[in-house]
Amino acid sequence: MSVKDNYEKLMDRVDKACQRVNRNTSDIQILGVCKGQPVDKIKEAYDCGIKIMGENKTQEADLHQEALKDTDIKWHFIGKLQKNKINRILKSFDFIQSVDGVKSLEHIHKRVAEETEIFIEINIGEEKNKSGFTVDGLKKALNYITNLNRVKITGMMAIPPLEDDIENVRAYFAGIRELQEEINGMKLPNFDIRHLSMGMSHDFEIAIEEGATMIRIGTALFGRRLL
Repeated sequence: MSVKDNYEKLMDRVDKACQRVNRNTSDIQILGVCKGQPVDKIKEAYDCGIKIMGENKTQEADLHQEALKDTDIKWHFIGKLQKNKINRILKSFDFIQSVDGVKSLEHIHKRVAEETEIFIEINIGEEKNKSGFTVDGLKKALNYITNLNRVKITGMMAIPPLEDDIENVRAYFAGIRELQEEINGMKLPNFDIRHLSMGMSHDFEIAIEEGATMIRIGTALFGRRLL
């Protein structure tokens, strides 16, 4: 299957998911997950209309970004955010989705001269092997985060636990949407959570039904990755 064929099948599934819950397909942004993918496949996805690409590793991102520097791709960092690479990531990427704790927020705040939009990562299943704020941890940190006035939180990113029954992830996605509504209701100075980055190749339809505005798609768009 070509990337174009995959894209057409993907969009059909997105359309149907939106129809089930009376949403507009135009409300859903697709982020292409580039991990382990060759440049030519990323370019194919771009030619299909995917203008947002996500990278997990800075070294691989350097190769992709250099090869595709003549495009208007917006590059999002979605990998583990190492503090010693934040400077490099801020320079190389248009957006960071995986801000996983107060320390990361502080590092970004110290390194930017003006208000910078970011997403915070939520460990919705409170899994020990995953990064991110727990729901309770974020709520306890909200007042402190409002003092970091050069970071503006405009979205949340989440990966729910793997479930044998895919329908069981619905509650996690719904929990992210409810957290969004709760925080926005507080009218905090540097919070305006408009975006929910949730749902991947195996569960994006449920994510859309529960309020995702951005889905992160690798295999369903590019096919199996090389590495």
